[in-house]
Amino acid sequence: MNLAETGTRTATSPTQALPLAAAPGIEAWHVASPVVPMIALAFTFEGGAAQDAEGKAGTAQMMARLLDEGAGDLDSDAFQEALAARAIELSFHTGPDSIGGSLKTLTKHADEAIRLLTLALAEPRFDPPAIERVRAQMIAGLRYQQNDPGVLASRRYFREAFPGHAYGRPSAGTIETLSAITRDDLVAMHRAVIGRGGLKVAAVGAFDEAAITGMIARAFGDLPEAGPLKPVPPTAINELGRRIVVDLDVPQSVIRFGLPGVAWRDPDFIPAYVLNHILGGGAFTSRLFQEVREKRGLAYSVGTSLTSHRAVAMTWGYTATKNERVVEALDVIGEEIHRLITDGPSDEELEKAKDYLTGSYALGFDTSTKIANQLVQIAFEGLGMDYIARRNDLVASVTQEDIRRAGARTLGDGRMLVVAAGRPTGL
Repeated sequence: MNLAETGTRTATSPTQALPLAAAPGIEAWHVASPVVPMIALAFTFEGGAAQDAEGKAGTAQMMARLLDEGAGDLDSDAFQEALAARAIELSFHTGPDSIGGSLKTLTKHADEAIRLLTLALAEPRFDPPAIERVRAQMIAGLRYQQNDPGVLASRRYFREAFPGHAYGRPSAGTIETLSAITRDDLVAMHRAVIGRGGLKVAAVGAFDEAAITGMIARAFGDLPEAGPLKPVPPTAINELGRRIVVDLDVPQSVIRFGLPGVAWRDPDFIPAYVLNHILGGGAFTSRLFQEVREKRGLAYSVGTSLTSHRAVAMTWGYTATKNERVVEALDVIGEEIHRLITDGPSDEELEKAKDYLTGSYALGFDTSTKIANQLVQIAFEGLGMDYIARRNDLVASVTQEDIRRAGARTLGDGRMLVVAAGRPTGL
């Protein structure tokens, strides 16, 4: 394969990520880090659990878990032994809209690590014994979670929020859907998702640009174009204002709640992010933490985060409290949301939130693996690699007007979809 030459520059910080011309259809970035003799690779393919067929929920996750369960001429045991012999860390994961993975190895084992990654992606065996073993593991995990209030509340939330939509199906599947998945389903999922079109790769390590480019080309360059993906239609949270109980005989209810949100690619995301930090994103400083835990002792933990998928974005919240105090806790949460809607944050709150978010940003880049993961996520979201350099300025420039605009879009009228797993009194 002929690789385009892109110079011999090196980068010493995540703000100096350099593009690589590895192969058509691949967006690749590199940060040179000569301090530690290792390489960390992160990559993301477009298409994830939302591609599961109706009645086959869990296909994408099962397929991803099988990629390192035998590939090429190596069966599962031989493949795992090859990884362990050189302490190579290779893993795959599945999200609603993507299948990704990571590779970490010492530089002296880089050639073998890339060889094994190439086999896992291009020539997974999907041997029947491996399929049945992974199926059994996934089903055992589901059975273990059958009485987990957090899992039950989350699953019910997504089912009610997105009925009939791919996001409403559990990405790990159910016992029934996992049992229905065939080898042909796994092969078809692999053919549809694992390909060069839309692939994002980030590499951090003690190699120059030419060496990294060659490694990425060997690992991904000969992959075919991915097959056509099913379109995932835009959606929105249903049942706002409704409170749902999943009956479970436990003394404490686990609560999941959600409101609208804005996507990471949206111009209002940064103001919404700052607002969310004030509401529930700040671990010990947020309004919800102070009002729900510190002042009233209603819960040990409470918080919110912004969730951005390809077809929907939302503000996602969580807490847990005694059954008899669920209504009180939800009332306090609702009151704080309405206070932010009507009054907004104080100028002091806004400045403290911006100071924290700008000051802590560098902590997301303190290891090679974190840098690679950040880069590939930024690429996946299409933010432009200069986002890393721009991000703190974007946060620092957020005004009260920006907060009000973002609040109108995310908090709206304050209505939430709430699911409580337990036996809450009066809900």
